[in-house]
Amino acid sequence: MKLGQPHREALRDVLEWRRDVRHFRTDPIAADRLDNLRTAMDLAPSVGNARPWRVLQVQSLEKRAAVIKDFEAENAKAADAYSGTKRSAYMKLKLAGLHDAPVHLAVFTDHTPAEGHGLGRQTMPEMLDYSTVAAIHTLWLAARADNIGLGWVSIVNPVNIHRILGAPNNWSLTAYLCLGIAQSQDDTPLLHRKDWQENTPTQWQVT
Repeated sequence: MKLGQPHREALRDVLEWRRDVRHFRTDPIAADRLDNLRTAMDLAPSVGNARPWRVLQVQSLEKRAAVIKDFEAENAKAADAYSGTKRSAYMKLKLAGLHDAPVHLAVFTDHTPAEGHGLGRQTMPEMLDYSTVAAIHTLWLAARADNIGLGWVSIVNPVNIHRILGAPNNWSLTAYLCLGIAQSQDDTPLLHRKDWQENTPTQWQVT
């Protein structure tokens, strides 16, 4: 297959419409669509082909409730880092779709994978974590292309989430993700619309 302008334009559309979704409909996501997202992650690059990402789909209502409780506690702590009008603005932000999103995924990085035989990570072992992030971004774009929204919930205590989900000791939490159909479509980031911060151009320098 020869790639060209139609592919560039389609990819640009997906990139521009990829948003961090916090407002979800509760409609379930069909199993075959989730399978497509899983296979999309299989296409992600990884250091030494180590493929260190490990995904837990959290369906237990008890575990979801524990994750939500952790988020609410950490969110309250985070709010204390602000004061005045900035704190008021923070408290008005909806920073997670944990209650409504039909799919919760906890994505971990295995720091001792047999795959790859250590190739490419002797001097930069953090490449394992970067590989997992690349897989998450691949998932994010694939979800957007299938009209599935994704939200990355970073306001959680990774140690607590690890314990709640009973993950192996050699795994570390990289992301807790919410997936579902977005309540509305918008190509403008939520934090832009809420006047929290605009994007700044990527710094690209020559040395």
